[in-house]
Amino acid sequence: MWGMDQPTTYTAPVSREPEEETATLARVTGETGGDLVLRRVGAHYEIYSNGVFLMDTRDGTSEREMVRASLAALPAGRSRSRVLIGGLGVGFSAREALEHPRVAVVDVVELESHVIAWHDGELGEAAEYVHRDPRCRVVNADIVAWLEEASSAAAPVRYDAICLDTDNGPDWTVVENNNRLYEAAGLDRLTRLLAPGGVLAFWSANAVPAFEESLRGRFASVEVIEVPVARGVPDTVYLAREPR
Repeated sequence: MWGMDQPTTYTAPVSREPEEETATLARVTGETGGDLVLRRVGAHYEIYSNGVFLMDTRDGTSEREMVRASLAALPAGRSRSRVLIGGLGVGFSAREALEHPRVAVVDVVELESHVIAWHDGELGEAAEYVHRDPRCRVVNADIVAWLEEASSAAAPVRYDAICLDTDNGPDWTVVENNNRLYEAAGLDRLTRLLAPGGVLAFWSANAVPAFEESLRGRFASVEVIEVPVARGVPDTVYLAREPR
């Protein structure tokens, strides 16, 4: 346990039962200097950054759908696929990738070292300790910086599916630097890391028409998948293929 409860205002992501017991399990300073908190609410866990909800273990349907749809869109017969996931979070995206027999390698880039550590403890059971799977490699790094370095290599490692669940979406980034992922230069870097026939996927907490338009200007095939949630607007998954 890294910290004890102190007065903090949190925006609850979903409806809760009145009697659900709530406890702060850890309060630490994140890599960007903000307040990073792990909370238990009943049988579930929630992660907040500076009081802003990031993710929880209640569902994960849209995160799993992002990976599932990406792999389903790969060319028929492709095996030994290599998957890159931006953001470990509570592990749902990585777990979904590891469930697919066609996947041989899953590389996960996670900014927060504390989030990685929590998977050895409280968060581990939620995604069945994904980081212990021999096919999974978790890298503690800023995804933007990591992509810059990886894409500039003389012979970059290429991925069949790149799935980004790094923040709340193109127009709602908790970590300011993450907005670079969705800009022209960021999309160019991601494209350089795609294997032929590969799929680039983005998770977003809401639809962002301007981002969809940007993708359609760069990729011949763009699919938008809306995933209903318990309350509020649907989560949105963007799939992009065939760079122009």
